[in-house]
Amino acid sequence: MASKQKRKDIVNLVLTIAAIVMINFIGAYYFKRFDLTTEKRYTLNEQTINLLKNLDDDVYIKVYLEGEFNPAFTRLQTETKEMLDEFRALSKNDFNYEFIDIYAEKNKGEVEKVQRELYGKGIIPVELNIKSESGNKSQVVFPGAIVTYKGKQTAWQIFRQQVGIPPEVCINNSVSALEYELSNSIKKLQQTTKKRIAFIQGHNELDTLQTAGIYDALKEYYEIDYVSINHHIKALKPYSAIIVARPDSAIDEKDKFIIDQFIMKGGKALFCIDQVYTNNDTLRAKGYTLGLSLSKNLDDMLFSYGVRINYNLLNDYTCTSVPVNRGFKGAPDFQMAPWYYNPLVLPGSEHLIVKNLDLIRFEFVSNIDTITSKGVKKTVLLSTSKNTRIQNTPARISLAMTMMKPKDELFKKGPQPVAVLLEGNFNSVYAHRIPFAISQDSAIGFVEKSSPTSVIVISDGDVIRNEIQYSTLQPYPLGYDKFMKQTFANKTFILNCMNYLCDGPDFLNLRAREVKLRMLDKKKLKNESGKWKMINVSVPIISIIVVGIILTRLRKRKYTKKY
Repeated sequence: MASKQKRKDIVNLVLTIAAIVMINFIGAYYFKRFDLTTEKRYTLNEQTINLLKNLDDDVYIKVYLEGEFNPAFTRLQTETKEMLDEFRALSKNDFNYEFIDIYAEKNKGEVEKVQRELYGKGIIPVELNIKSESGNKSQVVFPGAIVTYKGKQTAWQIFRQQVGIPPEVCINNSVSALEYELSNSIKKLQQTTKKRIAFIQGHNELDTLQTAGIYDALKEYYEIDYVSINHHIKALKPYSAIIVARPDSAIDEKDKFIIDQFIMKGGKALFCIDQVYTNNDTLRAKGYTLGLSLSKNLDDMLFSYGVRINYNLLNDYTCTSVPVNRGFKGAPDFQMAPWYYNPLVLPGSEHLIVKNLDLIRFEFVSNIDTITSKGVKKTVLLSTSKNTRIQNTPARISLAMTMMKPKDELFKKGPQPVAVLLEGNFNSVYAHRIPFAISQDSAIGFVEKSSPTSVIVISDGDVIRNEIQYSTLQPYPLGYDKFMKQTFANKTFILNCMNYLCDGPDFLNLRAREVKLRMLDKKKLKNESGKWKMINVSVPIISIIVVGIILTRLRKRKYTKKY
């Protein structure tokens, strides 16, 4: 009997080992992960899967997230590794990565060289406070990666810091964006043919130096040209989208007609328009200037599309700072003071274009009204804060206002729209307004109502303009404020606008993934931490004692009855 049971146990052991070997063998060829999370954080988007399956060359990634970090960055490091493993498992080609510690066994000179190289490639550093056995220390880290594909490289910024947002939320937003950012990096390197975008010229628009920041960002995705229409009816035909970047003079009817017809035929457009003229040179020299209404002859066209940019200026408590001399003659005393004419807008919309973006810098911006336009969907992308003042033109603008406490009752106009997305079938502003001979001319091909298309209207031309260091004629990064020495999210915002217009929402849909941040209630933690510590320590011990007592009594009862 014992021998038979022994043989049975041996057979069961052999079968178990064989089953384990077989499961591992199958697992080596077939990958499957069961995602039990509520937000499906470990399930890749279908578009990402297709991107990986269609790779025709190897991908290699150098990730600079290795070393001694605080718990938040350790979480980001772990999530990044898991995402890379997911990409590698689904790629039909080699998909390899390496985590690099830039401080490992390097002298100071070598570390600084690597830091300069990473910054030059576009990875923005972050200063971390780290607790170690030797105490607290501060360390600069470069939370990004360099992605290589087909001999080309691009930077992947893994962690994005957001001004005014708690660090743990910034980490969570960065985790949420991992799939989008990595897929986007590969997509940029994968492109062989690019759509074409035109910066409209000929009406004193921003020049190549003033738009160098956004040009450098856009050229990774698109072919960029600066085009003067000059009444040429086919001037915009080769382009998928146009950018009208802060014209300073009126656009004449012939050029406006060509822009209108470009949109009617399915073209996409981004308008960055200043409705109020201000002279910064006068403001700096004299301490004051005037804000004057200045029509660009686009009001009727934008009105027919569904928006109106008003002739006013917005002041906002949430704003940039400028240096103001508060000293006497011969003893200047420059101090930073809030400049309410330059709002800092934190996106509150969940739209793909602006979701999780940092503050965006505006300068002398007006508000936008949405107008009823059948067949056109209007989405407000950006609005000022609730502490906003509306100043009608003509407006006196003086640096002296920085020395006075503003009246709170003036800043109660609530959030004011400053960027609006329009989508749908637009009505031409020239419908029923042009002669029959022009409307029927086959060479012109007049269209009265557009096919489905998209337009974005921003009531500030400076949102797309980068500052310039005039001593060297070198452009600052788009969104950089030379007084605050801080870079805002203007470049990412404009880039997202053009990605949405040119490529649609499909790829930006990856940004919609949201990893919920399940944070502890700090107040409850402070008030009840002692109680829960006691419960966590005592309950397991008491449970073991109770179970031990019960088992002892059961055992005693069993053997007492038996004997």
